[in-house]
Amino acid sequence: MSDPEGLLLVDKPIAVTSHDVVDMVRRALGTRKVGHAGTLDPMASGLLILGIGRGTRLLRFLGGLPKVYEGTAHLGVETTTLDAGGEVTAERPVTVSSDEVRVAMASLVGDSMQRPPAYSAVKVGGRKLYEAARKGELLEAAPRPIRVDSFELLATRTPYVDFRIVCSGGTYVRVLLADVGSALGCGAHLSALRRTAIGPFSALDAADPEAPGDPLPLERAVGHLPRLDLGDEEAVAAGHGRVLGPAGIAGPYAVFGPDGRLIGVYVDDGPKARPEMILAPG
Repeated sequence: MSDPEGLLLVDKPIAVTSHDVVDMVRRALGTRKVGHAGTLDPMASGLLILGIGRGTRLLRFLGGLPKVYEGTAHLGVETTTLDAGGEVTAERPVTVSSDEVRVAMASLVGDSMQRPPAYSAVKVGGRKLYEAARKGELLEAAPRPIRVDSFELLATRTPYVDFRIVCSGGTYVRVLLADVGSALGCGAHLSALRRTAIGPFSALDAADPEAPGDPLPLERAVGHLPRLDLGDEEAVAAGHGRVLGPAGIAGPYAVFGPDGRLIGVYVDDGPKARPEMILAPG
């Protein structure tokens, strides 16, 4: 019996880490080769995409997919971690209207630079920010480019507001909610969060990590990339990771053999196409 491989969509429960989910799936499938794309904080639930076997090598091509979150913010209360797991640092009365909340959210739509929060796993000088923060040392990471495609107010239950956001990978939603609180003058923190989609993948199709079922085919990991079907000779060359002629395609693209088998991912580089990743034969 061959080892399992492909993609798994799992629904991460609250109060476990993304690494915990990886361990659950390893036990359920009886394989060690499992990785995840797009970490979720322990307080968050929802869609986590896992790579199984050779699928782990394709996870990096999912990082650029937009992510969809739904959650709740608590206005009027600020915390050290910007979410409900931190210590309260400030409390203020909440007198804002729903329209004012919508305006504050809309101001964050578009491209911007975001600094990772002090309590995050981002490393500065080889040290994780949250480890330093727990020792009372505040390290600052450099701001990173992010994109917010939409930021909607779903409901107001003062002092709570429910929201839906579509954003780029690497965006810290709790930072955005803290920014909303600052714009409103009352402060805010993230009290609940669920990831409902990553690109074409939906949490509605996700399974329990302790009973994940069969992985999706490897090809699903590159379904969002342009596709190039190769002839026999080019397929042999690509299978050995050789340089090909340019395809005239912007960005990475998936290459397939005449038999429909995924060979790898290439990218045009001037007068040639070079491999970004080649799958070893399964």
